[in-house]
Amino acid sequence: MGRTLDLVKDKKPHILDLSIGEIEGRLAEWGQPEYRATQIARWVLRQGAMSFDEMTNLPSELREQLKEGFRVGMPSVLATRMADDGSTTKVLLDLGGSAGGAGSPRDAIESVRMDYDPESEGAAGSREGRERTTVCVSTQAGCAMGCVFCATGQQGFTRNLTPSEILAQVLHFARERRVTNVVFMGMGEPLANFDGMMRAIHWLVDKSGLGMRQRGVTVSTVGLLRQIERLAEERLQIGLTISLHAPNDELRRRLVPTSGSVTIDALVEAGLSYQATTGRRVTFAYALLEGVNDELDHARELAVRLRGRAVHVNLVPYNPTAGVDLRRPSNSRVRRFQQELLDGGVNATVRVERGVEIAAACGQLRTDVLGAPGIPR
Repeated sequence: MGRTLDLVKDKKPHILDLSIGEIEGRLAEWGQPEYRATQIARWVLRQGAMSFDEMTNLPSELREQLKEGFRVGMPSVLATRMADDGSTTKVLLDLGGSAGGAGSPRDAIESVRMDYDPESEGAAGSREGRERTTVCVSTQAGCAMGCVFCATGQQGFTRNLTPSEILAQVLHFARERRVTNVVFMGMGEPLANFDGMMRAIHWLVDKSGLGMRQRGVTVSTVGLLRQIERLAEERLQIGLTISLHAPNDELRRRLVPTSGSVTIDALVEAGLSYQATTGRRVTFAYALLEGVNDELDHARELAVRLRGRAVHVNLVPYNPTAGVDLRRPSNSRVRRFQQELLDGGVNATVRVERGVEIAAACGQLRTDVLGAPGIPR
């Protein structure tokens, strides 16, 4: 883990920013057989190669050509925090150089490893859940969605991550143990970086890449309608979580200022359409904020909207962030809200929380470590 590439000096594209087909095309131009592309991909993705020189089953001439046009390697680790007896680890990675920049702290992003799948209903206490290793990845440096309760939303938007930068977060943890699940729930709005996200997903699930099961991948969105349609058109068996956070449009626009004209009804319909196309049940996330959206009347209003739909609501008690005058509801308020939904005929669970003491919510570690220089607070 100690070796990192000097990305500031080496501005060549990362080999994983190309698709397997694009690598095959470049190899064909060089007079090399297609199967070399899979060899290259497996060296980087499965064997953790940090240089082309390590790829000893490639001809020396090809290794030299690859070095001239591309790079491999991992970003530097700026900070690491662990919790839950070591089963939750959060890292802050420095991506500044990978964009050809000067290492600005605004290019630092977070990723979290957990030993269970946070989107699995059986994750709490089930043997299967404990045996899973889930990595939560970021897709953007910062975020433009502006959710008032989110630390990343307070930092503003810097840029989209490249496919290789998204994959680097998985590979960082894959060197320690096999990753079984990946959730796109870190910093940024995944569907706002649709092309970069999809390239990374294909590397995750394709046989030429990591070969993960498609059902082990989940994408979370604040609700970009056209991009939800595009995701369904991919015809992949990946999960989808849509953030509601409110039972009515007026309140949701206060909590998600960029939601604009997108209504809750439209989001529900988009979720049901995705479900019909893919066969995967959609989850609706709901962050609970004391005295804001966690009253029983809110639960009843939400139940009316979702009753009779084959959907799942994942309740997420607010994880306090610095500088925001919002509070976390008590466990009793959370359970009352959940029970009201259940009584209203809506399947609802409470997310099993991990890493609260290490600021595991999106954007908190970056704010804590690099908050003063260059990051809005």
